[in-house]
Amino acid sequence: MNQFFLILNIVLVVILLAFLINWAWVKILTKKIGGKLSNDEFEKTMRKAQIIDLRSKEAFHKKHILGARSLPYTMFKYQYQEIRPDLPVYLYSDAQTMTLRAARFLKKKGYQKIFWLADGFDQWQGKTKQSKY
Repeated sequence: MNQFFLILNIVLVVILLAFLINWAWVKILTKKIGGKLSNDEFEKTMRKAQIIDLRSKEAFHKKHILGARSLPYTMFKYQYQEIRPDLPVYLYSDAQTMTLRAARFLKKKGYQKIFWLADGFDQWQGKTKQSKY
């Protein structure tokens, strides 16, 4: 019985270490890519950037940040060339992981100024637009 608890403790410690290492790795990668922006920072500086909505076309048409263009994550790897590498890129979606994957992809392709909305579109408080479709 004692041996069982020892093995269980070791397994739990290994799992905890894996989560901590993953968390640290994500933090390091995000600092290398660019940075997350709060609602205020995003809104104040977005006029000088390309705003990319990574959500589905349907979600984009329902409501999106004013000035954003739709480039769904499912098509991102095929259409990323539409994004100019010489201008800052502002990304947002509903899921932070999807946004970070897109940011990492752009970084690998040579884009330098990549930022994303920290809390995602659900928490956006700035101006929005609805499409007429």
